[in-house]
Amino acid sequence: MSPLPTAPPRLSTQDARLRTAYLRDLLGTLYPAGAGDTEYLVLPTARRPRLLVPAGPRTGRAAAAAVRHATEPRSGRARAVRQLAAVALRTGAARLPLLDRVRVQTAGSLESYLRELFGSPIALAIHVGPARANRKPVLQLLDPTGALVGFAKLGTTSLTSRLVRAETAALTALSPLRLRQVTVPRVWHAGQWGEHRLLVQSALPVWRPRAALAPERLALAMREVAECRGTGTGPLATSSYWQRLQERVTAVTDQPEGRTLAAATATLLSRSGRVELPYGAWHGDWSPWNMATLPGTVLLWDWERFTMDVPVGFDAVHYHLQRQLAAGPDAAAAVRATLDAAGRLLAPFAVPPAAREITALLYLVDLAARYLTDRQAAAGARLGVLGTWLLPVLVARLQELS
Repeated sequence: MSPLPTAPPRLSTQDARLRTAYLRDLLGTLYPAGAGDTEYLVLPTARRPRLLVPAGPRTGRAAAAAVRHATEPRSGRARAVRQLAAVALRTGAARLPLLDRVRVQTAGSLESYLRELFGSPIALAIHVGPARANRKPVLQLLDPTGALVGFAKLGTTSLTSRLVRAETAALTALSPLRLRQVTVPRVWHAGQWGEHRLLVQSALPVWRPRAALAPERLALAMREVAECRGTGTGPLATSSYWQRLQERVTAVTDQPEGRTLAAATATLLSRSGRVELPYGAWHGDWSPWNMATLPGTVLLWDWERFTMDVPVGFDAVHYHLQRQLAAGPDAAAAVRATLDAAGRLLAPFAVPPAAREITALLYLVDLAARYLTDRQAAAGARLGVLGTWLLPVLVARLQELS
């Protein structure tokens, strides 16, 4: 691959260094032969890469479509910026010499493998996410007209390979179900590319007209997922969920934060073990940027954390927390606001009033166990250090339990 521009000293932040280093590793994985015959634009710049789009003379449509479909905008301003960038690419911005570019050799690459798999020409756009332990190559697959036809995910570490396998299993299990409120991608191909785990899934119709998302409709969709494989009830202390959670927490007690979490988990059991809870499934990462609302359905993607036999309502608590975290810099305040809202959030899920705060606290333990298992702090994740936001609030609320 061609050399990436070096960031000037005034822009050489930790995030820029991490993203640029990851981009080099990413291209080395996807295009092992190095520089060659295919050119990509690096957007917005090679110093802060977020998306690679094709830069060939006839790829303007594909590049513009890749920008439009890259992410769900988190604000009106983000939506406007995305639209302007798409228009610029569609009308010839790819020819501007100031844009950063990389060249890669398609022979022996994942790109050539996918083209053979589809049996027709496709263009790729490559997402470059922020530092996280679960960051993995995610590729948009577009036809020459710019139509989005699918997504490919590649597991390149033990964690991300496990997540790719988990999403494959989740989508396969959900495929025969007749969900009415939610639309789920379908598996088109699953297997190995070299030493890496590969999943190719259908594209959901995110280009269709959107609809407003009323809280009642969101709760209805979440409840459908919770009940999709059946539900049950029982005391927390004797549930299979609690046994699995304890095992996960015990496995992270080699870390100081893991030991704090284990003590908090023991306190939660001692004070709430007899509480009756309903159990069902959850998506595992239901957030505003993993969904789109159409008039007749909710499109929902990123199912790699889908789990059955967990307390009903986890998705509602997770969604609320993610919105709070995205709205401001005070992560601890976001956790407190989510716990304060537990009664309202869980009312549509037939969670008994006495169990609603317990369900929200269990969700925090579950999320903390996930972060520590994945070692998000070591990966440089923005919220990876739980002692700065999640754990203090969790411990304080547990002390208040009667």
